[in-house]
Amino acid sequence: MPPRRYGYTMRIDELRDKHLQRWVPGYLAHLARSLVPERVARPQHLLFAVCDHHEPLWHGATETEGVERARAWQERYPRLAARFHDAAGRPPQHSFFFPVEQYRPALFDRLDELVRAGLGEIELHLHHDRATPSETRAEILAGVERYAARGHLGRGPDGVPRYAFIHGNWALSNAHQDGRDCGVDAELPLLFDTGCYADFTFPSAPDRSQSNMVNQIYWPIGDLTRRRSYDRGERARVGRRRDDRILMITGPLGLGRRAGRARLRMEYGALTAHDPPTAARVASWVRQNIHVAGRPEWVFVKVYTHGAGELQAAALLGDAGRDLHQILGRSYNDGEQWQLHYVTAREMFNIAIAAMDGHAGSPASFRDYAIPPPPLRAGGH
Repeated sequence: MPPRRYGYTMRIDELRDKHLQRWVPGYLAHLARSLVPERVARPQHLLFAVCDHHEPLWHGATETEGVERARAWQERYPRLAARFHDAAGRPPQHSFFFPVEQYRPALFDRLDELVRAGLGEIELHLHHDRATPSETRAEILAGVERYAARGHLGRGPDGVPRYAFIHGNWALSNAHQDGRDCGVDAELPLLFDTGCYADFTFPSAPDRSQSNMVNQIYWPIGDLTRRRSYDRGERARVGRRRDDRILMITGPLGLGRRAGRARLRMEYGALTAHDPPTAARVASWVRQNIHVAGRPEWVFVKVYTHGAGELQAAALLGDAGRDLHQILGRSYNDGEQWQLHYVTAREMFNIAIAAMDGHAGSPASFRDYAIPPPPLRAGGH
């Protein structure tokens, strides 16, 4: 996936180039919803997930170079994670969305160790260009089979492997037109049919693929075979659950200003070496107040990164990663106002489903509510 600028500031005359017309109406609707207060129980619970577009062969890397990138995570992430814990004493969790087309056994050998150690899980990522539905289905099913054979991916009640998904280049449901970076209009039904339970692609701003459904957990509605079918949705709410489509779980997206600066900043929850986490950034993610309607005390924050490359890995496994978890522990885990819960993408989905089913209290009880942990994490393989 090509690099892009993250969390940058903008002059007013630059805004027209950022495809704001695709998502600002949804963002304004989100702000309007926040003006209607919901009664919030204390403590609030912060569900925090890092979803990594983990591409060890990015930028033309050889398999040998990819293995070294994976080795950096194998060796350094446990040392970082051991220093921090959430309200339940659990270390940080990392969801590795690994590209199907980059699968190499030697790369997984390193990441397997992190899953066995209880530090994260592996999910599906896919880059494809001008593909047909049959080609896409075959490629995804091959990836699911490989990942599941290694002990990754939880299974549904029918025993079929289930997975979370992030689309390469943010081109979900043929978002870029002319088949570029995708090719499949009816991608959401295809994903559901192959075992996908939730999509974590968004936010994708400032890319043109960004949805008008901003700062929401929602079910896509309408004709799901049409291009960009994720642009219409029904907000997830207590008492309403769908079992016939994937759930869309979005991360924080908004506009604001840095203190003392006139230029606008676009914030979309990207962890990068050039825009490391700060207390103000973390507060802005939490302030978007993403939750299942009717359960406002469970706040969902899904951030993302491209963590395999050397520059990003050095930051995430070094000072930036340390600062992130220090901020979370200091500001959102006092036990009275906030409790912090590190979750994987699968666990975040499970907790959202538990909220829709009317459950309350501590969300930590519902990490495995709908989709169980993968065998490798549960002690198998």
